[in-house]
Amino acid sequence: MGKLRAKSDYESLRNARILENQARLASLGVQKTISDLRSIVSSAKPKKEVRKWQKKEYDVTPVRRSIRFKGVPHPSTPSLRRSNRLKGKVIDYEEKEEGSKSFSSEGKEKGPANAPAVIINDASYQLLSLDSARRCRAKKGRCSVYNTVFGICCHFCRQKTLCAEEDCKRCGNLDANQSCIGKTDCSVCHSSYGVLCRACLKVRYGEELEEVRENKEWMCPHCIEEKGINPYWICNSSLCLKNRKMAPTGIAIYRARELGYKSVAHLLMDELQHGNHSRLICSK
Repeated sequence: MGKLRAKSDYESLRNARILENQARLASLGVQKTISDLRSIVSSAKPKKEVRKWQKKEYDVTPVRRSIRFKGVPHPSTPSLRRSNRLKGKVIDYEEKEEGSKSFSSEGKEKGPANAPAVIINDASYQLLSLDSARRCRAKKGRCSVYNTVFGICCHFCRQKTLCAEEDCKRCGNLDANQSCIGKTDCSVCHSSYGVLCRACLKVRYGEELEEVRENKEWMCPHCIEEKGINPYWICNSSLCLKNRKMAPTGIAIYRARELGYKSVAHLLMDELQHGNHSRLICSK
């Protein structure tokens, strides 16, 4: 009972003090001041404007096209030789032999594959000193200086690089009218099948570039097989082996030399001749 009475006394004293404080604030006008301030603040706040939705109309403009699609050559890009297929022309590509020279279906003499025709609009092409030094350092190996205009793609390694021959005017002086003496050219087909660099010619077929360059009647493996000179002497590039339903040989020069063969082509020729080529998938 004593605790309840003490609690009720405390509550009554607290309520009396609250009422006393409220009366004092009212006499000082504090409550009115607070209400005035709240009204001022609420009137000062800007009202949010409701933005009306408007449909945006877009102008129909023509799509920008590359000048290459428009058929206009770029002023800083040399005009490369384009195939007749890309130009939309239908030409019979059957060739006929007249004497010792190869002629196209149009009657024009077919040029060597190591000297493709390139029309240069800007004659200011120069080989950088750094690229020239890299090209000369390669000597009798594979050159690593790529050039999409003057470089000629090797049929085996498929690298469109400048050759490392010191006397080559095409790769050294960037003269498009000269042939590349660092790439071979078949005397019969004059096609890309007969274009081989020095390293691929030596490793894959066991031939020296100087001997091939002096032999004006040199033939690529495709033409040798087509003429029946040696049916087992075939091209061992990955593309040609896949066309034969055969798996590519990969880096087989070390295995060929361990077994005493001069090149990969000699190893492959012996295996095909004796019928023990395990990579052969199906018979021809």
